[in-house]
Amino acid sequence: MIEKKPIIFLLLATATILVGTIITMVLPFRWINDPKLAIASVKPYTPLQLEGRDIYIREGCNNCHTQTVRPLLSDTERYGEYSKSGEFVYDQPFLWGSRRNGPDLARIGGKYPDAWHVKHMKDPRSMVPRSNMPAYDFLNRPLDTSLSEKKMKALKFPYSPADIQALQGKTEMDAIIAYMQKVGNDIPWRKTGKAEVLGELKNPFQDNMSVLPEGQKLYAEHCAQCHGIELKGEVGPDLRDMDQPDSKVFATVYSGIAAGGMPAFGDTLGKERTWKVVTYLKSVHKH
Repeated sequence: MIEKKPIIFLLLATATILVGTIITMVLPFRWINDPKLAIASVKPYTPLQLEGRDIYIREGCNNCHTQTVRPLLSDTERYGEYSKSGEFVYDQPFLWGSRRNGPDLARIGGKYPDAWHVKHMKDPRSMVPRSNMPAYDFLNRPLDTSLSEKKMKALKFPYSPADIQALQGKTEMDAIIAYMQKVGNDIPWRKTGKAEVLGELKNPFQDNMSVLPEGQKLYAEHCAQCHGIELKGEVGPDLRDMDQPDSKVFATVYSGIAAGGMPAFGDTLGKERTWKVVTYLKSVHKH
């Protein structure tokens, strides 16, 4: 039996481990830098975004947040299109991660406006009531730019003297938000993955005031963080005088407005609960 021949057994075990290592860890490098996998729309970091990325790493954000949407239905339904290798061509080091204590951030760029991020970083539970994320209000201190130009040169990222000069007066909060708005925002995944409204839009609860309590509760859970519990507006606009047809309000809540930083809630709320939110919003209309 081979186990009674230790030398041969050791050599065969070593050979098996080496073959496995080469197949799983070495050979992938043959294809990972394939030019065919490059994504033309993915651009290098600007000086401010690069400083923000360094702060993200310094504060250990990558210890709780991954940046890899796996090709799993549960991931793509929650976050959007799965990650491609070409998205990370300028990431040194990669921040894919494996510990998912917080949500994956690979698709955070452009999901919310800057004002949302500022409020969330200062007081996470004011925007996400059940969040266990610590507050980062201290990032409002001035940004150290003494090494910014050297970093850009070392990574061979394009920049101009004006880009470096523009860092003056910026805070660490400005930098980390600039970085997060960049993450995953170089590919048009949000446009292709947008929840579209199909068919005729008619409010099934238009004359059913019994849904108002649930609509108000849904508003408090999903909308009040940006528009205020009394609809007076804060990060988002004042909603107390929204003189729009039900169908237009529904389309806005369901599909979002990417250019305005309004996220889509269609996948989260579904049609029925979105209509209940619309019914509540229209019930507080002034006219």
